[in-house]
Amino acid sequence: MNRKLIIAIDGYSSCGKSTFAKAIAKELRYIYIDSGAMYRAVTLYCMRAGHVGRDKINTEKIISTLREIHINFVYNPDISEYETYINSENVEREIRGIEVSAHVSRISQIFEVRTRMVELQRQIGVFKGIVMDGRDIGTVVFPDADVKIFMTASVDIRAKRRFDELIARGEKIDFEEIKRNIIARDIADENRDISPLRRSDDAIVLDNSRMSVKQQMDWVMEIIQNKLHAG
Repeated sequence: MNRKLIIAIDGYSSCGKSTFAKAIAKELRYIYIDSGAMYRAVTLYCMRAGHVGRDKINTEKIISTLREIHINFVYNPDISEYETYINSENVEREIRGIEVSAHVSRISQIFEVRTRMVELQRQIGVFKGIVMDGRDIGTVVFPDADVKIFMTASVDIRAKRRFDELIARGEKIDFEEIKRNIIARDIADENRDISPLRRSDDAIVLDNSRMSVKQQMDWVMEIIQNKLHAG
């Protein structure tokens, strides 16, 4: 079966979108593109350059440096996953930290940042055969995606998942701080002027609060196979 699809996975932060999208891509032998990692990469670059901090954000300088930022995904066979690179540097670990999480919403609200990221994402998707996750993939980046999934889960469950992930990486973090960060991120994502988090009318909702990864995979693969066989 040679037909290739574009699969868009949208939804709230810490719903397991990346884990889910990676599993789908691996199963179908598609390319996995983590759109959120792209915004995190821009955020890290701007933090390093001093353009954003706890009490400041220099939008003008961020915009002026966008063309200096080159983001790509390199497959690491040792872990069987794609990792995020900025200007040839592997930043996969750094972009997942709590500091980047605290600033990424502000960076992603900048019109020029989103425009540039959407441009890059569409270039990647030209030949299809991709799975991309984010917050506006099915509504803005690929409104004509073949399969659209919108993921959600309760705030407490999402905070616990994020907490466990950071603890496993050896980071010391307070659960309540993570929960506050997720709630703030939801509010920012839903209310931003540019590409707010919205469920596409033709997206299928997946509430995975009480579902294992296997249960989610069984569910989505049935949808994908039906789409492929429908032609």
